[in-house]
Amino acid sequence: MSLPKKTDNREMVFQFISQPSDVNFGGHVHGGMVMKWIDLAAYSLASAWSGSYAVTVYVGGIQFICPIDIGDLVEVQCQIVHTRNSSMHISVDVYRRCPREQQREKATHCIIIFVAVDEEGNKVKVPKWTPVTEQDIALEQHAIKLMELRRAVDEEMKAYFQD
Repeated sequence: MSLPKKTDNREMVFQFISQPSDVNFGGHVHGGMVMKWIDLAAYSLASAWSGSYAVTVYVGGIQFICPIDIGDLVEVQCQIVHTRNSSMHISVDVYRRCPREQQREKATHCIIIFVAVDEEGNKVKVPKWTPVTEQDIALEQHAIKLMELRRAVDEEMKAYFQD
């Protein structure tokens, strides 16, 4: 994987070519590999934003929209869409395109949440992100709505987490 290209202080883009070792039994990139790329790219952004180590606490709404083939140019775009005291909500879009073509397709989308922690694993405060544009405001509202929906699902699932 190539080094991340930082587009500004709240966005990061990774670009690389998918490898034969990324393939699943169906001949396309394995979903687990795509999830690994999402986690790596989002971690890079979360640690850069917070200035500390960050841990994944939630990945939600991941949708595999179209397959990624071996040899495709893969682009993983991450952006901060909401911050709380110690958490960072990051929107991730994964695109694919054949290197011989110009048209890219969105392959995957999700929201991933990281929490910044210190050396002992204690949560640490992160810089606040404030939306400016209408699109930024809409993205933050989307992240907040998803957070509220997760709380309802968590409440519903509590009975299944007990022994």
